[in-house]
Amino acid sequence: MFHVKLPGHDAIARQADEHLVTHRVKLPTKVVERPIRQVTKRLAMALLVLVATALIVYADRDGYNDTSDSSVDLLDAFYYATVTLSTTGYGDITPVSDGARLINIFVITPLRVLFLIILVGTTLEVLTERTREEFRLNRWRSALRDHTVVVGFGTKGRSAIQTVCATGLRAEQVVVVDPSSKVIDAATAEGYAGVVGDATRSEVLKRAEVQRAKQIIIATQRDDTAVLVTLTARQLNRGAKIVAAVREEENAPLLKQSGADAVITSASAAGRLLGLSVLSPAAGMVMEDLIQQGSGLDLIERPAVKAEVGRTPRETADLVVSVLRGHRVLGYDDPAVGTIQLTDRLITIVRASPGSRVAPDIRPLPRA
Repeated sequence: MFHVKLPGHDAIARQADEHLVTHRVKLPTKVVERPIRQVTKRLAMALLVLVATALIVYADRDGYNDTSDSSVDLLDAFYYATVTLSTTGYGDITPVSDGARLINIFVITPLRVLFLIILVGTTLEVLTERTREEFRLNRWRSALRDHTVVVGFGTKGRSAIQTVCATGLRAEQVVVVDPSSKVIDAATAEGYAGVVGDATRSEVLKRAEVQRAKQIIIATQRDDTAVLVTLTARQLNRGAKIVAAVREEENAPLLKQSGADAVITSASAAGRLLGLSVLSPAAGMVMEDLIQQGSGLDLIERPAVKAEVGRTPRETADLVVSVLRGHRVLGYDDPAVGTIQLTDRLITIVRASPGSRVAPDIRPLPRA
């Protein structure tokens, strides 16, 4: 069951609401007119119909009879229009002439229907929108395969998504998981699907279809949370590639034991880039360019092609940095490389061009 968190009047109520909101899925929304503007337009249309009906009755007031004083003035006309359009019909003011009755049949009755459509339209629109959203959600879930789940949509999570999407991944293939509704709103505004909830709980990750994901990026704010999310994600999906970020380097081995294929120490990585930039600003710029996909130079992983088999890494057209053979990563000048084999995967530096983006195959490496 889906729950909506409402502002509580005390701390206990807020905690209870936050505990309930664990399975909410949000898809990217289309830009629509503001609700207050829609309501204002509907009210204006309803008032216009009411005024038009009252003026029609007042213009033909001689054809109506008021049981209280037998005459119909402007106030009586508005009163009659109100009770008629709302289908109340007290019967104290009634059309008695043929002309008044014909006007009621051909003019006021259609206006009554229009008035009801305007008032009930909001409710019908809400119900229709909910049905449409539920259908859209079910269709999205059934079509979601080999996607990317990103846990945490802070600076690290955003940068990771931008890098992956720069290699050709569509925004529709990204699902963001975060406990904050505002953060998920920001993610859906950028075109990503989102799940509001605690990613350490398996039911939340199941809403993101983690069991069918191809890769999982864990970019939480706390290292202990990253460990729990990794354990839960690995339990649900044995084959997905899991990459996690930690703040403290001492927690990296724990994350690998929890099932992460790769662990990035964010603080250490930033420190190393700072140190490199001090020693050589140009080298720091090149490194930053390499890790920023889609512009300048890109560092990518790709399978070896038949034309490269039997050659050394130096003899290939691309600049080969390392060779992945089995579970080993060998440098281009490592004597163990010898010549390139058909089963090898190459990490190369290529010139990025908008028209020739190639998404690298990011299957998880076999475990030693």
